[in-house]
Amino acid sequence: MRTEITIPEFQSAIRDYYHSYGRSFPWRETRDPYRVLVSEVMLQQTQTDRVVPRYVSWLSSFPDVQSLAQASFDTVLSNWVGLGYNRRAKYLHETARTIAGEFDGVFPEDPQALQKLPGVGHYTANAVSTFSFNRPNVFIETNIRSVYLFFFFSDREKVPEPEIMRRIEDTLDHEDPRTWYYALMDYGADLKKRVPNPNRQAASYTRQSRFEGSARQARGCILRYLAREKNGTATAIANHEGIAVERILGVIPDLVREGMVHERDGFYSVGY
Repeated sequence: MRTEITIPEFQSAIRDYYHSYGRSFPWRETRDPYRVLVSEVMLQQTQTDRVVPRYVSWLSSFPDVQSLAQASFDTVLSNWVGLGYNRRAKYLHETARTIAGEFDGVFPEDPQALQKLPGVGHYTANAVSTFSFNRPNVFIETNIRSVYLFFFFSDREKVPEPEIMRRIEDTLDHEDPRTWYYALMDYGADLKKRVPNPNRQAASYTRQSRFEGSARQARGCILRYLAREKNGTATAIANHEGIAVERILGVIPDLVREGMVHERDGFYSVGY
């Protein structure tokens, strides 16, 4: 069993690592909450090396919240396709419209207010608040979780999330939480290259389901086709994407229900 590290020792280890090996990303060079939100939404389920060029491209198309709010959803989706989990594009679009229409283009600083925006959960609301306004919020994501499991729970299994969150709160840097969380994320990303995934010790740990043959794959095929071709039948989509029409018909009603896709007389198009 590893001797438990003290909080000052832990903080020094994380800061020293970040000082020597901290990563640089374009979203870390801004405190604009719109740009921070875009990065956080893109980074959900997508690796950083894939996000960087798409983030830059996105901001060239939609440099601010007003430009995104004014864009049509098919234009928004066309700029998103390829990142996966396409519902994120819809949530970003809806959030931009809410901020532009109800908040005069100004993002709230309070994470509870941010969490009321479309598709913005606890993590994203708190991360945007911290990275934009340097507020000392308590939040967790996969790399942060890895760090705390490695340092404080190395001899435990099925560690409850609230217990990890309490330790995050106890060790939080209230003077510069923005840099502190960047340091935690970078340490956690590197940690996963050096040791078996610490997240397996968490009670919340689940393995990601296989992509090939999944409903998620079929949804992506549909939206990719419609973003490019503007409209089409289920058969046309299936033939072009090389998957069974039954798979298309199995998931497209969900896309219609979610507002991602519009149906008229057997033809589908992007929109809500």
